[in-house]
Amino acid sequence: MDVFVARQPIFNKNKKLYAYELLFRSGMSNGFPGLDGNIATSSLLSSSFFTVGIEKISGGRKSFINFTEDLLLRGTPTLFPHNKIMVEILETVQPTEKIIEVCKDLCSKGYSLALDDFVYAQKFEPLIELSKIIKVDFRLTPLDEIEKMVKYLSKYSCKLLAEKIETYDEFKKALSMGFVYFQGYFFAKPEVLKNKEIPASKLAILQLIADVNTAVFDVAALEKLINQDVSISFKLLTYLNSSFFSRLQPISSIRQAIAFLGERGFRLFVSLIATSRLADNKPEELIRTSIIRARFLEHIGQEVKMAGSEFFMLGLFSLLDAMLDNSMEYLLSKLPLTDQINDALIRRKGVLFPFLRLVETYESGNWADFESAQEKFGISGEKVIQFYIDALGWADSI
Repeated sequence: MDVFVARQPIFNKNKKLYAYELLFRSGMSNGFPGLDGNIATSSLLSSSFFTVGIEKISGGRKSFINFTEDLLLRGTPTLFPHNKIMVEILETVQPTEKIIEVCKDLCSKGYSLALDDFVYAQKFEPLIELSKIIKVDFRLTPLDEIEKMVKYLSKYSCKLLAEKIETYDEFKKALSMGFVYFQGYFFAKPEVLKNKEIPASKLAILQLIADVNTAVFDVAALEKLINQDVSISFKLLTYLNSSFFSRLQPISSIRQAIAFLGERGFRLFVSLIATSRLADNKPEELIRTSIIRARFLEHIGQEVKMAGSEFFMLGLFSLLDAMLDNSMEYLLSKLPLTDQINDALIRRKGVLFPFLRLVETYESGNWADFESAQEKFGISGEKVIQFYIDALGWADSI
């Protein structure tokens, strides 16, 4: 059975990564909503901990995982390290005496509890008292009801997590209401669309990306170009000498780096490092997501026998507007990208756009749309899992 696992970041009030929620889909069903919750969570745990390894998926962060009433009663959470998971209690779990006793036992053993999609009712008070985090869905709950819940819950020691936060305005609203954790893709959107000239320092980075990707592959010329930027030179050499490559002899010059990576690899990697500098004042998860998309799509491009480098650039620049708070059309006018990439990123159409949607639907856990795209391209579930896990590891290593 193919078990797809995606991760969705959870941030603190400073937009720093706090944890990941693991999102699940089983290959035996058309989508997660139609599955029995016990099968869903059991498959997720088996895949995450025993097959793939939780460290590869969560990057060392705590993982929020849904548990059904039956799994709680069986003691399933205790099979896993208390410092690796957040026991997320589904909204369908009723606070019976047995459930409350199980939750007390979990807390006594060092596990932390979170209540998912919380809507206040008096019967939940025993679970509120035991929970570290209360999650409130900003899409399902009216703001006036959220405000009442926040006021009521202030007398408890639990902290509030705002789910489905999709814009910076929503982030600021939730922050002002007293929420301390935030989940959603607000970080991947422009904070304030400025539509003005890019700062000179950022423009220089964009120019470097353009130069690297348009220059004739002349080692001496490229070496001179990269040596002009000490930060990029340092990051390139540091990465190539990291444990990811397990090299016996260190690489000590840009010329050696070019020879090791080859033309295509060198252009892509310098583009990646330079792009990361464009987002130096943004949440780290923004550039991490871009890198994951780039690597994931590169694999997809190779699988469908299309240009892998074009797919890499598609993923890498897919969040450029959020990095620079400017329109995608204006930013891409500064880069030597193909018409196919421009169509996908600016107009969200064309031959490459379905592949962008493939990675977007996967990372958000939109399994119905993902499955449609997967079937259209004829990519096996096993390959998708392999590509995604590799992309996570590659991004975290960088």
